[in-house]
Amino acid sequence: MDEKHLSARLACVASLVPAGARVADIGSDHAYLPAALVLDGKIDFAIAGEVVKGPYENAVHEIKDHQLEGQVIPRLADGLAAIEPADKVDTITIAGMGGSLIASILEKGKDKLTEIKRLVLQPNVGESQLREWLMNNHYQIMTEKIIEEDNHIYEIIVAEPSVVPFKYSKYELDFGPFLLENKGPIFKKKWQEYLQREAHVIDQMQKAQQPPVKKINEINQFLSQVKEAIADDNR
Repeated sequence: MDEKHLSARLACVASLVPAGARVADIGSDHAYLPAALVLDGKIDFAIAGEVVKGPYENAVHEIKDHQLEGQVIPRLADGLAAIEPADKVDTITIAGMGGSLIASILEKGKDKLTEIKRLVLQPNVGESQLREWLMNNHYQIMTEKIIEEDNHIYEIIVAEPSVVPFKYSKYELDFGPFLLENKGPIFKKKWQEYLQREAHVIDQMQKAQQPPVKKINEINQFLSQVKEAIADDNR
């Protein structure tokens, strides 16, 4: 993978960035995503934010290598602290972190969100916690994607600020309102694999001298929701 050949995961994130957006890519690593967006002519300005010095230096090197100075700006900063008012950023991308970490980055940097029109978020795990943060902070989910790459399944959530009241059910937070509407083979595969893993967990728990009955019941209750979610008929 490089700036000209993004992974399927990052290519999907890139496809959800509006043309002409001013982007802040948080946790940018090599700055592959913002560099690809500029090289493709989709955008002409991006911040590549990194909190770790090594990845930041990688980003600096890649930006210079492709002569993107002035268009992709590397910043060594914690989360949304990479964004400055003069940047006029309107779109934030955060990919490849846990959902709870993404939520904490957004929470900590709330003062930087006032002019943001779109969030494109790709959590590796903890999608429901991230959806809950979005709902509680009045960001409505506009679309969701689910893709598989190298035996990993990733969900991508696009959210925009809303002044209209809305609320997601626990069921929608867990499985994704758009993913539930457009169930496909990857969605079903993800949750079928989850069912298999949790069945093994329950089996191990039941073999204990004192099985944790309450925990087993909680897992079984959620598994019934999973079975409903992957059923062919939509809820």
